[in-house]
Amino acid sequence: MREISLDRLRTLVVIADLGSFAEAARQLNLAPPTISLHVAELEARIGAPLLSRTRGQVRPTAIGETLLARARRLLADADLALDEVRRQVEGLTGRVRLGASTGAIAHLLPQALEHLRADHPGIDVQVQVLTSQASLGRLREGTLDIGLVALPQVAGKGLTVTPWRRDPILAYVPADWQPPTKVTPAWLAQRALILNDSSTQLSRVTGEWFAAAGLYPEPRIELNYNDAIKSLVGAGYGATLLPQEGEAAELDRRIARRPLRPGLWRQLGIACREGQVERATGYVLQALERLRQ
Repeated sequence: MREISLDRLRTLVVIADLGSFAEAARQLNLAPPTISLHVAELEARIGAPLLSRTRGQVRPTAIGETLLARARRLLADADLALDEVRRQVEGLTGRVRLGASTGAIAHLLPQALEHLRADHPGIDVQVQVLTSQASLGRLREGTLDIGLVALPQVAGKGLTVTPWRRDPILAYVPADWQPPTKVTPAWLAQRALILNDSSTQLSRVTGEWFAAAGLYPEPRIELNYNDAIKSLVGAGYGATLLPQEGEAAELDRRIARRPLRPGLWRQLGIACREGQVERATGYVLQALERLRQ
Protein backbone atom coordinates (compact mmCIF):
# COMPACT_ATOMS: atom_id res chain seq x y z
CA MET A 1 0.00 0.00 0.00
CA ARG A 2 1.42 3.42 -0.99
CA GLU A 3 2.38 5.89 1.73
CA ILE A 4 0.98 9.41 1.79
CA SER A 5 3.43 11.93 0.32
CA LEU A 6 4.25 15.09 2.25
CA ASP A 7 4.03 17.00 -1.03
CA ARG A 8 0.42 15.88 -1.41
CA LEU A 9 -0.38 16.88 2.14
CA ARG A 10 1.23 20.29 1.60
CA THR A 11 -0.93 20.75 -1.50
CA LEU A 12 -4.06 19.95 0.52
CA VAL A 13 -3.09 22.42 3.26
CA VAL A 14 -2.41 25.26 0.79
CA ILE A 15 -5.71 24.66 -1.02
CA ALA A 16 -7.59 24.72 2.29
CA ASP A 17 -5.78 27.89 3.41
CA LEU A 18 -6.37 29.76 0.13
CA GLY A 19 -9.76 28.26 -0.71
CA SER A 20 -8.77 27.86 -4.35
CA PHE A 21 -7.08 25.27 -6.55
CA ALA A 22 -5.82 28.01 -8.89
CA GLU A 23 -4.31 30.10 -6.09
CA ALA A 24 -2.69 27.01 -4.60
CA ALA A 25 -1.16 26.17 -7.99
CA ARG A 26 0.33 29.67 -8.23
CA GLN A 27 1.73 29.63 -4.70
CA LEU A 28 3.23 26.15 -5.07
CA ASN A 29 4.45 26.91 -8.61
CA LEU A 30 2.67 23.83 -9.95
CA ALA A 31 0.41 23.33 -12.94
CA PRO A 32 -3.34 23.24 -12.07
CA PRO A 33 -3.67 19.64 -13.32
CA THR A 34 -0.89 18.61 -10.93
CA ILE A 35 -2.76 20.20 -8.01
CA SER A 36 -5.92 18.32 -8.96
CA LEU A 37 -3.93 15.09 -9.30
CA HIS A 38 -2.47 15.51 -5.80
CA VAL A 39 -5.92 15.83 -4.30
CA ALA A 40 -7.26 12.93 -6.33
CA GLU A 41 -4.42 10.70 -5.17
CA LEU A 42 -5.08 11.62 -1.54
CA GLU A 43 -8.80 10.97 -1.86
CA ALA A 44 -8.12 7.63 -3.52
CA ARG A 45 -5.74 6.73 -0.70
CA ILE A 46 -8.23 7.80 1.99
CA GLY A 47 -11.30 6.50 0.21
CA ALA A 48 -13.41 9.61 0.82
CA PRO A 49 -13.75 13.22 -0.46
CA LEU A 50 -11.45 15.67 1.29
CA LEU A 51 -12.58 18.94 -0.31
CA SER A 52 -15.94 20.32 -1.41
CA ARG A 53 -16.71 23.18 -3.79
CA THR A 54 -19.54 25.48 -2.75
CA ARG A 55 -20.29 28.65 -4.76
CA GLY A 56 -16.77 28.71 -6.11
CA GLN A 57 -15.22 28.35 -2.68
CA VAL A 58 -13.20 25.24 -1.86
CA ARG A 59 -13.66 23.98 1.70
CA PRO A 60 -12.49 20.83 3.51
CA THR A 61 -14.99 18.13 4.31
CA ALA A 62 -15.24 16.76 7.85
CA ILE A 63 -12.81 13.99 6.93
CA GLY A 64 -10.63 16.58 5.21
CA GLU A 65 -10.52 18.66 8.42
CA THR A 66 -9.30 15.62 10.36
CA LEU A 67 -6.55 14.95 7.83
CA LEU A 68 -5.62 18.65 7.67
CA ALA A 69 -5.04 18.81 11.41
CA ARG A 70 -2.64 15.88 11.21
CA ALA A 71 -1.07 17.17 8.00
CA ARG A 72 -0.22 20.54 9.53
CA ARG A 73 1.58 18.82 12.43
CA LEU A 74 3.43 16.44 10.10
CA LEU A 75 4.57 19.28 7.83
CA ALA A 76 5.65 21.39 10.81
CA ASP A 77 7.66 18.45 12.20
CA ALA A 78 9.23 17.82 8.80
CA ASP A 79 10.20 21.49 8.44
CA LEU A 80 11.65 21.47 11.96
CA ALA A 81 13.64 18.31 11.25
CA LEU A 82 15.05 19.79 8.05
CA ASP A 83 15.92 23.02 9.84
CA GLU A 84 17.72 21.12 12.60
CA VAL A 85 19.68 19.11 10.04
CA ARG A 86 20.52 22.26 8.09
CA ARG A 87 21.78 23.98 11.24
CA GLN A 88 23.89 20.93 12.03
CA VAL A 89 25.32 20.83 8.50
CA GLU A 90 26.18 24.53 8.80
CA GLY A 91 27.87 23.87 12.15
CA LEU A 92 25.42 26.01 14.14
CA THR A 93 24.38 22.99 16.21
CA GLY A 94 25.53 19.41 16.59
CA ARG A 95 26.70 16.71 18.94
CA VAL A 96 30.36 15.72 19.18
CA ARG A 97 31.45 12.62 21.12
CA LEU A 98 34.86 12.98 22.75
CA GLY A 99 36.91 10.52 24.80
CA ALA A 100 39.82 11.40 27.11
CA SER A 101 41.52 10.50 30.36
CA THR A 102 40.24 11.90 33.64
CA GLY A 103 43.22 14.25 33.89
CA ALA A 104 42.66 15.78 30.46
CA ILE A 105 38.93 16.09 31.16
CA ALA A 106 39.49 17.80 34.51
CA HIS A 107 42.31 20.17 33.60
CA LEU A 108 42.51 20.71 29.84
CA LEU A 109 39.10 20.14 28.29
CA PRO A 110 37.26 22.86 30.29
CA GLN A 111 39.47 25.51 28.68
CA ALA A 112 38.67 24.25 25.19
CA LEU A 113 34.95 24.03 25.97
CA GLU A 114 34.97 27.61 27.25
CA HIS A 115 36.32 28.80 23.89
CA LEU A 116 33.81 26.60 22.06
CA ARG A 117 30.86 27.91 24.06
CA ALA A 118 31.82 31.50 23.28
CA ASP A 119 32.07 30.89 19.52
CA HIS A 120 29.60 28.04 18.93
CA PRO A 121 27.11 27.77 21.81
CA GLY A 122 24.83 25.37 19.92
CA ILE A 123 27.38 22.53 19.82
CA ASP A 124 26.98 19.84 22.48
CA VAL A 125 30.15 17.92 23.43
CA GLN A 126 29.47 14.57 25.07
CA VAL A 127 32.54 13.60 27.11
CA GLN A 128 33.48 10.05 28.06
CA VAL A 129 36.31 8.89 30.34
CA LEU A 130 38.32 6.47 28.19
CA THR A 131 41.86 5.14 28.00
CA SER A 132 43.80 5.91 24.84
CA GLN A 133 43.29 2.39 23.48
CA ALA A 134 39.57 2.52 24.24
CA SER A 135 39.27 5.87 22.45
CA LEU A 136 40.99 4.51 19.35
CA GLY A 137 38.73 1.47 19.39
CA ARG A 138 35.61 3.59 19.66
CA LEU A 139 36.80 5.80 16.81
CA ARG A 140 37.21 2.73 14.58
CA GLU A 141 33.70 1.58 15.54
CA GLY A 142 32.27 4.99 14.66
CA THR A 143 30.91 5.60 18.18
CA LEU A 144 33.39 8.40 18.96
CA ASP A 145 34.35 11.53 17.01
CA ILE A 146 37.50 12.75 18.80
CA GLY A 147 39.94 11.08 21.18
CA LEU A 148 42.62 12.74 23.30
CA VAL A 149 45.26 10.01 23.48
CA ALA A 150 48.68 9.55 25.05
CA LEU A 151 51.51 9.27 22.50
CA PRO A 152 52.99 7.30 20.88
CA GLN A 153 50.05 5.45 19.34
CA VAL A 154 49.59 3.44 16.17
CA ALA A 155 46.52 4.99 14.59
CA GLY A 156 45.71 2.15 12.24
CA LYS A 157 43.68 2.23 9.06
CA GLY A 158 41.08 4.97 8.81
CA LEU A 159 42.36 7.07 11.74
CA THR A 160 44.77 9.97 12.14
CA VAL A 161 46.65 10.95 15.29
CA THR A 162 48.34 14.37 15.41
CA PRO A 163 50.57 15.65 18.25
CA TRP A 164 48.79 18.13 20.50
CA ARG A 165 50.52 18.84 23.81
CA ARG A 166 53.79 18.09 25.57
CA ASP A 167 53.39 18.52 29.32
CA PRO A 168 56.11 17.96 31.96
CA ILE A 169 55.70 15.04 34.33
CA LEU A 170 56.36 16.06 37.93
CA ALA A 171 56.80 14.31 41.25
CA TYR A 172 53.97 14.85 43.73
CA VAL A 173 55.33 14.09 47.19
CA PRO A 174 54.03 14.50 50.77
CA ALA A 175 55.48 17.84 51.89
CA ASP A 176 56.76 16.43 55.19
CA TRP A 177 59.05 14.07 53.27
CA GLN A 178 61.16 17.15 52.49
CA PRO A 179 61.91 16.21 48.87
CA PRO A 180 64.96 17.63 47.06
CA THR A 181 64.69 20.49 44.57
CA LYS A 182 64.73 17.96 41.73
CA VAL A 183 63.59 14.39 42.27
CA THR A 184 65.68 11.55 40.86
CA PRO A 185 64.69 7.92 40.20
CA ALA A 186 67.03 6.76 42.99
CA TRP A 187 65.44 9.06 45.59
CA LEU A 188 61.86 8.25 44.56
CA ALA A 189 62.33 4.48 44.25
CA GLN A 190 63.08 4.30 47.98
CA ARG A 191 59.65 5.71 48.86
CA ALA A 192 56.12 4.31 48.78
CA LEU A 193 54.63 4.94 45.35
CA ILE A 194 51.10 5.42 44.02
CA LEU A 195 51.19 5.13 40.23
CA ASN A 196 48.93 4.70 37.22
CA ASP A 197 48.30 1.06 36.38
CA SER A 198 50.16 -0.83 33.66
CA SER A 199 47.39 -0.41 31.07
CA THR A 200 48.23 3.30 30.65
CA GLN A 201 50.86 5.03 28.55
CA LEU A 202 51.84 7.07 31.62
CA SER A 203 52.75 3.85 33.44
CA ARG A 204 54.99 2.80 30.56
CA VAL A 205 56.70 6.20 30.40
CA THR A 206 57.39 6.36 34.14
CA GLY A 207 58.52 2.71 34.17
CA GLU A 208 61.07 3.51 31.46
CA TRP A 209 62.27 6.51 33.51
CA PHE A 210 63.02 4.25 36.47
CA ALA A 211 64.43 1.49 34.26
CA ALA A 212 66.95 3.89 32.67
CA ALA A 213 68.47 4.18 36.16
CA GLY A 214 68.39 0.40 36.65
CA LEU A 215 65.42 0.60 39.06
CA TYR A 216 62.14 -1.34 39.01
CA PRO A 217 60.11 -0.23 42.04
CA GLU A 218 56.77 -1.88 42.88
CA PRO A 219 54.01 0.66 43.49
CA ARG A 220 52.06 0.49 46.72
CA ILE A 221 48.83 1.29 44.87
CA GLU A 222 47.90 1.47 41.17
CA LEU A 223 45.05 3.77 40.10
CA ASN A 224 43.87 5.52 36.94
CA TYR A 225 42.18 8.46 38.65
CA ASN A 226 44.78 11.21 39.05
CA ASP A 227 42.83 13.38 41.49
CA ALA A 228 42.35 10.36 43.77
CA ILE A 229 46.08 9.70 43.57
CA LYS A 230 46.81 13.29 44.61
CA SER A 231 44.42 12.93 47.55
CA LEU A 232 46.34 9.88 48.73
CA VAL A 233 49.62 11.78 48.35
CA GLY A 234 48.15 14.58 50.45
CA ALA A 235 47.28 12.03 53.10
CA GLY A 236 50.94 11.00 53.23
CA TYR A 237 50.28 7.55 51.80
CA GLY A 238 52.86 7.75 49.02
CA ALA A 239 54.40 9.76 46.18
CA THR A 240 53.46 9.78 42.52
CA LEU A 241 54.47 10.91 39.04
CA LEU A 242 51.83 12.85 37.12
CA PRO A 243 51.78 15.32 34.23
CA GLN A 244 51.28 19.00 34.87
CA GLU A 245 48.10 19.59 32.90
CA GLY A 246 47.17 23.09 31.87
CA GLU A 247 47.74 25.98 34.21
CA ALA A 248 49.15 25.12 37.61
CA ALA A 249 46.25 24.96 40.03
CA GLU A 250 46.62 25.69 43.71
CA LEU A 251 47.85 22.51 45.36
CA ASP A 252 47.04 20.93 48.66
CA ARG A 253 49.61 22.39 51.08
CA ARG A 254 50.39 18.87 52.19
CA ILE A 255 51.76 18.12 48.71
CA ALA A 256 55.13 19.24 47.36
CA ARG A 257 55.48 19.30 43.58
CA ARG A 258 58.98 18.89 42.15
CA PRO A 259 60.49 18.63 38.64
CA LEU A 260 62.36 15.47 37.74
CA ARG A 261 66.02 14.84 36.97
CA PRO A 262 66.32 13.67 34.25
CA GLY A 263 63.25 15.45 32.92
CA LEU A 264 60.21 13.52 31.75
CA TRP A 265 57.32 14.49 29.50
CA ARG A 266 53.81 13.26 28.74
CA GLN A 267 52.76 13.75 25.13
CA LEU A 268 49.13 13.91 24.03
CA GLY A 269 47.68 13.66 20.57
CA ILE A 270 44.30 14.26 18.96
CA ALA A 271 42.82 11.23 17.22
CA CYS A 272 39.94 11.32 14.75
CA ARG A 273 38.75 9.54 11.65
CA GLU A 274 40.37 10.27 8.29
CA GLY A 275 38.59 12.37 5.71
CA GLN A 276 36.32 15.36 5.98
CA VAL A 277 34.75 15.84 9.41
CA GLU A 278 31.38 17.38 10.21
CA ARG A 279 31.48 21.09 10.91
CA ALA A 280 30.62 20.67 14.59
CA THR A 281 33.54 18.26 15.01
CA GLY A 282 35.76 20.70 13.14
CA TYR A 283 34.85 23.51 15.53
CA VAL A 284 35.71 21.32 18.54
CA LEU A 285 39.06 20.51 16.93
CA GLN A 286 39.67 24.24 16.45
CA ALA A 287 38.95 24.87 20.14
CA LEU A 288 41.39 22.13 21.11
CA GLU A 289 44.02 23.60 18.79
CA ARG A 290 44.02 26.76 20.89
CA LEU A 291 45.56 24.70 23.70
CA ARG A 292 48.31 23.25 21.52
CA GLN A 293 51.85 23.40 22.86
